[in-house]
Amino acid sequence: MPKAIARSKTKKSVAKRFKITATGKVIRSKAGRRHLLECKNSKLKRNMGKRAVVEACDVNHIKANLPWG
Repeated sequence: MPKAIARSKTKKSVAKRFKITATGKVIRSKAGRRHLLECKNSKLKRNMGKRAVVEACDVNHIKANLPWG
């Protein structure tokens, strides 16, 4: 029997942190929303709850870990 071709698996830690949009952009959550929220103003907390686009230099590394994304 022929040997099975190795398939690239999804890195689950990356899949939990990043999403790929329909147009191919990589989306991430912003940092700083977990604790110490009393000292941060409402505008800052509100903007940290939104999503952000990943920088272009990191996109290829993330997409390599999300082959089915």
